[in-house]
Amino acid sequence: MATILLVDDELTMVQMVAEVLRDDGHEVLPFTSYNGVMEALTTHRPELVITDLYLDKTRPHGLDVLRKVREMSPPPSVIVISGFGTVENAVDAMKLGAFDFLRKPFNLDDLKLCVRRALSYTAAVAENTELRKELRRQYRFSQIIGASARMQEIFRLVEKVADTPTTVLILGESGTGKELVARALHYNSRRASAPFIPLNCSALPENLLESELFGHRKGAFTGAVADKQGLFQEADGGTLFLDEIGTMPAQLQSRLLRVLQDKEVRRVGDNNSGAVDVRVIAATNEKLEILVKDGRFREDLYYRLNVVPVALPPLRERRDDIPMLVAHFLKDRVHLRTGQPFRVTRRAMDALTAYQWPGNVRELANYIERASILADSALIRVADLPPAVQAAAPPDDGQEEQQAAEATAPVGTPVVPGKPPGSGVIPAAPPAAGSTTPTSATSPPASATEMVSLKKYLRDHELSYLRHAIAFTNGDKEAAARLLDVSLATLYRKLAEEPE
Repeated sequence: MATILLVDDELTMVQMVAEVLRDDGHEVLPFTSYNGVMEALTTHRPELVITDLYLDKTRPHGLDVLRKVREMSPPPSVIVISGFGTVENAVDAMKLGAFDFLRKPFNLDDLKLCVRRALSYTAAVAENTELRKELRRQYRFSQIIGASARMQEIFRLVEKVADTPTTVLILGESGTGKELVARALHYNSRRASAPFIPLNCSALPENLLESELFGHRKGAFTGAVADKQGLFQEADGGTLFLDEIGTMPAQLQSRLLRVLQDKEVRRVGDNNSGAVDVRVIAATNEKLEILVKDGRFREDLYYRLNVVPVALPPLRERRDDIPMLVAHFLKDRVHLRTGQPFRVTRRAMDALTAYQWPGNVRELANYIERASILADSALIRVADLPPAVQAAAPPDDGQEEQQAAEATAPVGTPVVPGKPPGSGVIPAAPPAAGSTTPTSATSPPASATEMVSLKKYLRDHELSYLRHAIAFTNGDKEAAARLLDVSLATLYRKLAEEPE
């Protein structure tokens, strides 16, 4: 059951309540004075605290306990009891987060009911805290996969603006990960504990979109049978993500501009406005400047939204990231679903890299999942890919299966030749792409004209080794940094440095 910390200066009260709670299967930590209570809170981390308000009849120690509990994460529920209870005492306790206030003498059945409700609330808060932690883990910057120079620029920009109230406009083709970036901005900011609410502006007709965004009063229009909060009010303290902002009707553009300027929202059919604290992140796959010239998008709203633009490149412009993305999807989608580590043949990887990807990263993720379902084994071949991708494959030399060992390493079981699984040793990196420098001291250049500066030689091989480490850890840059014994910031910086 639960661990309950019980504090009361009356010994008989402590003994009676402790016996009742232990009969219900709870572990009880009894105290008859304030001494040791604070230490017990941090040492035992109880799920529930039952404390008397006045432990020595001079000052409300119970409020001190409440203040301490508020600093804990997740906090236990607190039931305050007192024989000197007043309305003011109860109000003070509830303001500090007490779950309930019971005045002595109380019925033991009432106490047991209150304990059950308080523990249910504690469990819900703890579950919510864990879910939010999982969301933060899921939307860490390291979960946005890419080692290319374009993506490194985006990482640096997003990291700079995440914990600011600045409006961000995310630009990019469909499937490039605009919502993923928006969520990363939210969950890496001080607004992370508040709501993140996404809305596709093209999914609703104008009248419904207005009601969704701003809310309405009962009777404002046919079908408005009750008051309704808008998404701006629901996202108060958090982030509102407006996808496909270019499709928003002109009338609503005016209302949105007013909200961004005044930080106030007025519901449809209401005469009064209410203040809101919402960060707006917008996204579009259209060129808004063209819509402005055509008169389909307000110029003043465009400049209000375009404070910090984040332009996501299409996948065809960052092909070097495709093997890393494939490894990521095999791990996060396929391996978690099937429990089976898949490999991709070199020829299949060449096909995936050569394909144009009109649907971008979303299309790649779907094709990898499709291939894992159609594959006859844990080896994904060209024949398992869609016909459009097969057409981009190099000619078949009959050696595809023999080249499988040189493709993606099994996800979840890193294998290094000559090393046990999980040894944490990175295999030797291949030569830097396009490099004419020697790979070792035993293979000198054929002539003096092939010699390069020592600085370029070291930089080429360092960059290659960094990318090799990231691929080895299936795209997990944090794990790669630990493996290389460098900070994550150093890894990002070195990846972003262009070779001379």
